[in-house]
Amino acid sequence: MTHAASLSYHAEKKALYCYGNWTLFNIQQKKLDSIFKSTIRTLKKQRIFQLSLQTSTIASMDSSGAWQLYQWQKKLSAQGFNVKLHGLKKQHFALYNEIQTIAKKITPLPPHQHYRGFALVGKKTVDQIHEVQSFLHFIGKTFIEGLKSLIQPAQLRFNALVSIIENTGLFALGIIALLSFMIGIVLTYQMGFQLKNYGASLFVINLLGLAILREFAPLLTAIMVAGRSGSSFTAQLGLMKIKEEIDALKTMGVLPSRLLILPRIFGLTIALPLLTIWADLFGILGGMAMTHSMLHIGYIDFLRRFPKVVELSSLVIGIGKTPVFALIIASIACFQGLRVRGSADSVGKQTTRSVVQSIFFIIVADALFSILFSTLNI
Repeated sequence: MTHAASLSYHAEKKALYCYGNWTLFNIQQKKLDSIFKSTIRTLKKQRIFQLSLQTSTIASMDSSGAWQLYQWQKKLSAQGFNVKLHGLKKQHFALYNEIQTIAKKITPLPPHQHYRGFALVGKKTVDQIHEVQSFLHFIGKTFIEGLKSLIQPAQLRFNALVSIIENTGLFALGIIALLSFMIGIVLTYQMGFQLKNYGASLFVINLLGLAILREFAPLLTAIMVAGRSGSSFTAQLGLMKIKEEIDALKTMGVLPSRLLILPRIFGLTIALPLLTIWADLFGILGGMAMTHSMLHIGYIDFLRRFPKVVELSSLVIGIGKTPVFALIIASIACFQGLRVRGSADSVGKQTTRSVVQSIFFIIVADALFSILFSTLNI
């Protein structure tokens, strides 16, 4: 019959007696720690800094028991106690010495550095530079793999491509339609209210067509897709990274870029322009409904005037931006997903970074397009 490890403090002898089997299976960590801590508190109250660990009553011991004794002796010595081990059997003493020798060779982990002021700014800057370098490396590798897939289409996973188009495009039709319809109503209300004061209500059609087709539909659709599909890409790849599924694919000789990354990039590049056309349609419908309700412009009059005052180039320019937006969203989302490390907490952090960076660079790209088109007088 085995006996669990136990402790008993004898105040008269100023000794802590160890009983039972000090093995991994029999050590009850919480119980021993409770007795040990209460003994230390008693000794401190009585201002007694001499303590003897009587180990002759230990029936058996393995490395776990020897490690526990070593850690206690180390803690007590650090608190100013003079601790001595008595009665350790020969075989137990050899094991204890071996544990002590190994423990002294263990180097503690370096303390976590806390940066402040300019040091924090410098660290953040260096981290951003390293991240940009990694992102450019990722873009380069993906671009080369993408060219190979276009030259040899048989290498591209068409089932995965169709699935991505379905998830990012088809399943997003409802929310994009609702958002665009409401944006059309809001824009028409704000512009129509001002134009009505000057007796120029009819010009709301000109402004609405230009704003929806050229700016709001592509920009807001891209932002919605970044929050919906971009975050999904990052989370999916991040969980695969944690579960080591990506490493397993590499072991089997399957390139993760062709199976996981390229279908997402190509799929989103196809889906986003189509979603933008869908958003254009419902944005115009929302504006048309608001002009009829607020400015009393009939639906027929709206439809007759719209193609006359809104050029086709506005539609082409708006749709032409979306492949660039799609590449930004998909590349950032996949890159951040592959940067997940450790735990599920990292998935949340990288997903947040993915969405924030995607939206930021979408707006930057849209601003650059505006400057370019303004320079070219388009």
